[in-house]
Amino acid sequence: MSRPYEFEAIERKWQSRWLDSRAFEVTESDPRPKYYCLEMLPYPSGRIHMGHVRNYSIGDAVARFKRMRGFNVLHPIGWDALGLPAENAALKHGAHPEDWTRSNIAHMKSQLQRLGFSYAWEREIATCDPEYYRWNQWFFIQMWKKGLAYRKKAAVNWCPADRTVLANEQVIDGRCWRCDSEVVQKDLEQWFLRITSYADELLLGLDKLTGWPGTVLTLQRNWIGRSEGADVDFRLAEGEGSIRVFTTRIDTIYGATFVVLAPEHPLSARFAETSPELRAYVEKAKAEEREKRLAEEPGKTGVATGRDAVNPFTSERVPIWVASYVLMDYGTGAVMAVPAHDERDFAFARAHNLKVRVVIQPPDASLEPEEMDQMDRAYPDYGTVVDSGPFTGLPSKDALRAMAEYAEEQGFGKRAVTYKLRDWGISRQRYWGTPIPMVHCDSCGVVPVREEDLPVVLPRDVTITGKGESVLRENEAFVETACPGCAGSARRETDTMDTFVDSSWYFYRYTDPRCSEMPFRREIAREWFPIDIYIGGVEHAILHLIYSRFWTRMMRDLGLVEVDEPVENQLSQGMVIKDGAAMSKSRGNTVEPEEVAGKYGVDTLRLYVLFEAPPEKEIDWTDARLEGPARFVQRVWRFVQNELDAISSASPIEGQEEWNEAETALRRKTHQTILKVTRDIEDRVHLNTAIAAIMELVNGLYKAIEPRPARAESWKAIREATEALLLLLSPFAPHLAEELWEALGHDKPNMSIGARSWPAHDPTIAAEDRLTLVVQVNGKLRGRLSIGPDEDDEAIKKRALDDENVKRFLEGKEIVRVVVVPKRLVNVVVSG
Repeated sequence: MSRPYEFEAIERKWQSRWLDSRAFEVTESDPRPKYYCLEMLPYPSGRIHMGHVRNYSIGDAVARFKRMRGFNVLHPIGWDALGLPAENAALKHGAHPEDWTRSNIAHMKSQLQRLGFSYAWEREIATCDPEYYRWNQWFFIQMWKKGLAYRKKAAVNWCPADRTVLANEQVIDGRCWRCDSEVVQKDLEQWFLRITSYADELLLGLDKLTGWPGTVLTLQRNWIGRSEGADVDFRLAEGEGSIRVFTTRIDTIYGATFVVLAPEHPLSARFAETSPELRAYVEKAKAEEREKRLAEEPGKTGVATGRDAVNPFTSERVPIWVASYVLMDYGTGAVMAVPAHDERDFAFARAHNLKVRVVIQPPDASLEPEEMDQMDRAYPDYGTVVDSGPFTGLPSKDALRAMAEYAEEQGFGKRAVTYKLRDWGISRQRYWGTPIPMVHCDSCGVVPVREEDLPVVLPRDVTITGKGESVLRENEAFVETACPGCAGSARRETDTMDTFVDSSWYFYRYTDPRCSEMPFRREIAREWFPIDIYIGGVEHAILHLIYSRFWTRMMRDLGLVEVDEPVENQLSQGMVIKDGAAMSKSRGNTVEPEEVAGKYGVDTLRLYVLFEAPPEKEIDWTDARLEGPARFVQRVWRFVQNELDAISSASPIEGQEEWNEAETALRRKTHQTILKVTRDIEDRVHLNTAIAAIMELVNGLYKAIEPRPARAESWKAIREATEALLLLLSPFAPHLAEELWEALGHDKPNMSIGARSWPAHDPTIAAEDRLTLVVQVNGKLRGRLSIGPDEDDEAIKKRALDDENVKRFLEGKEIVRVVVVPKRLVNVVVSG
């Protein structure tokens, strides 16, 4: 009778050993090749959820595999510890944000350690530590010096009742999440980082990221949104001034029959001064969420200003409108509306009885070059330019160039490139964030804090009320200071930084986490970068990854790093869903990792989240399906325990044995499994298929002892297969593998399975004795061949043509050619 699998005691035993022996700590002086394995750092919300478990199990399996493959693996962890949720919790629970955060970190750290993840805990960081956010402030000052950080007025969500700025996620249907008051837009001085200075480089760099998912690259390309076109000025018909529009289709400008301004456009506010209707519309539209405005049908809302502009190509007066479907953060915040050739403009024109004029003729010439009262849709594609003065008859592509050149010659336009990407607004009117290290002086203006005086530390003595622009403004001891320039009386900046700043460079700090002279030493970062694999949810595919790519380039230009891109391979793992929706406390469909681990064991939980689907796909959590990996763990445990004496006493294979059929089959299965598991992890990170292959090897082991073998050679093959099984299993179920490895007699301190080399397969042993090839005639299955591993193509062709069943389909036909696809099929191509 084997001893029972007491998983909790086994897990604690090995977790303690790993920690005491510093099993996962690394140094840069290690001669092995480096491998930097990283998962996105968690926010310390208080509890680990199943999304964390899946993310970190993927990374841990890769990290353990790479260690056994001979790499010096850096696998760190830390805490994205600043941000608005801590302030919300302070309001709800009456706790200080720092105390709440520190308590959560301690609890979540114990959870991660309980799950057995192989982290280099001595490199742990928390972004709320002053010694960390000091460097956020240092970076900000360097960017200020280089003109990459600046201040300007920008619209924010403002709750008049609570007198506070709201984040976008705190605005629900245009109302404050807390008091339900209607939210308005308010212009406040905000700090920005000039990420647009790197827009082209960020875009072009995507072509080099061959190890990133295509979906992520597409999302980033669309977010950057580079457009080539032209800026054109439409002069105001009355008074001075003009409206600059950006268009990618200047070839359609003769069909521009009105101009539309974004509600945020400066002229919208100016025109609204004399129109109560327009003023009300502008305020309402500005308060709406961006996504809602984009989702609306453009014809539904809009107000005429009562003013006209002049189309510079036709000299015609065209009406000026304000509509919510035009956004200020793309182009110039104004569009020339060409309803015949733009779907949104067409819908708007039809809704408001505005002119539609065709100026592009499609290849089938189905549109007439005149006002089209009966058109039911726009024609947005390229074609031949018509009804466009001297440009009539030109293909669209030629007209784009010719019209842009004409606009430049006449002085009312120029060729231009624009981006959807906007400079990064980092100002937050919050307490629990990195203080922006700037000082406001009546004499010197806005000046940075002296670098030797960093960090500017958040004061403890604050009361979180949720009202007012920032609790830091109420703290006189924090606000009142001396100007770094003239030493006169000055006021500290009370905005704090967006927490994306914290997470844009944290992975560099891991390489040198205790450095006090700089964010990290360049020579240390050089040893580890780029990150070899970075694992995290696809929800971070845009902002976090773009910001981190921008930050790396900024640090490169400061001379701190030598890479352009921080991450070589990126893996976006799928969510864990239950009952058709992502797990969420509000939905009541969460599953607590500790409860599952307490019932089934940590290794069973890890195997479940890794086996259910490829890493990039969603997992549809089903409690019942935990039984499968639980049974598998028990099968492995029972096999080794029951056969422990026989396996332990078997001699190693020395290469002089003669194997019978059953022994040969087991050895072939062992080496084929080694090959498949290695390839699945290394080439594709398909951990689910790797685990499936290991399960098949366990089946092979059980088959090998039924009936119980008598030959010593059989037990040698079983020992080889069992040791390979445990080595292959160790990245996925490390506690189980360690315990059984030790039970087999590998009980010396340096014999931990995680310190062993990954098994190597022998191609000769792994090769099949016979292969089955499909034989086709003109692509249709007509037979099968069983061939030896050494048969050449000519012998295979001859055997295929001699097959009696195949011959029936060749009678009376001429053989054109015979194609052999190695290890798969033979196709005979015939005519007649």
